[in-house]
Amino acid sequence: MHVGMTTFFQNLGGTHDDREVYLHELSMADAAEPLGFESIWTAEHHFDNYTMCPNPLQFLTYMAGRTERAKLGTMVMVLPWHDPVRVTEEVAVLDHMSGGRAILGVGRGLGRIEFEGFRCEMGESRERFVEYSEAILQGLDTGHIEYDGKHYRQPKVGIRPFPFRSFKGRIYASAVSPESSRIMARLGIGIMIIAQKPWDKTIAELEMYREIYREMNQGAEPPKPLMVCFTACHPDEATANEMHQKYIRRYSRSALDHYEFHNEGLADIKGYEYYGGLSKNINKHGIDSFVDFLADLQVWGTPDQVFERLVEYQRLTDCAGFICGFSFGGMPHDLAKTSMTTFAEQVLPRLQALDVGGDIGGSDTPLTIAAE
Repeated sequence: MHVGMTTFFQNLGGTHDDREVYLHELSMADAAEPLGFESIWTAEHHFDNYTMCPNPLQFLTYMAGRTERAKLGTMVMVLPWHDPVRVTEEVAVLDHMSGGRAILGVGRGLGRIEFEGFRCEMGESRERFVEYSEAILQGLDTGHIEYDGKHYRQPKVGIRPFPFRSFKGRIYASAVSPESSRIMARLGIGIMIIAQKPWDKTIAELEMYREIYREMNQGAEPPKPLMVCFTACHPDEATANEMHQKYIRRYSRSALDHYEFHNEGLADIKGYEYYGGLSKNINKHGIDSFVDFLADLQVWGTPDQVFERLVEYQRLTDCAGFICGFSFGGMPHDLAKTSMTTFAEQVLPRLQALDVGGDIGGSDTPLTIAAE
């Protein structure tokens, strides 16, 4: 089984300035490969302290020069906020500089503060996500982009440096709606699960995607998903439980605030009707109940307890691997490093020894793209 780690660059609690947070997260990323993690990831967010990594590809290009083997992934790039040509070029550069280690995670975005900050129409995000995904996949597969859609029109341009290795099996979407799943399946995009929904809904959405993928690809099996888990691992069970109650719960509250899960006005935005229904449920049962629900979807405990929970999550989702975050919610930096190190020493080898029948990172198929 593949196991990676993600930086999060979250600055909650007011005990550190942004520079201190960056130095800490960079040190966590530097430790990842020596500790045995097989990939390094980061998420894209803007304008507040929820996550302070506005350009994941910039960070990952830096990490490409500081690592030798670890795959380098976005968790995720929010496509409606970007020009597809620029994303494709930057991904190609990262792949060349890392020797083919790039993995592209993409999403359509949910934070209203970010859509407003970029002056983007949130109600167009699903349609733009589909069009931009198609254009970027075309660029990475053929070395040029030429697109004529409802929202995106691009005369034919070349991508330089030319992509040199196929991205099949190296692209994941953080969520797939019924409206876009057919296109995602046709393009061969895998699923990245970021636990925010009840398990029955997550599993039903995965099955829907798998059925459509088989239909669109002559019965071929889809890529196994990846799963993101915010993780608190400590040798002492009482300390691990305290980390869950204090830091995982604080992360969960920050996610609710950033995404406005409790804002019933989301129901009025095209493509976000599900979240409007979710907000009504949150307001009915109380914010604290939802924060507890979100926190309890994450992973915490002693090394044995963490291992057992991740094995159960693998059974539920049939995922190929996990992306674990260890620093979040205002957690003291030394405690985050203890959690990551304890996990690496006592959980990571056991997970990596599991044969789950799949891997991430695609094949080594080279691309042959001739200049026109």
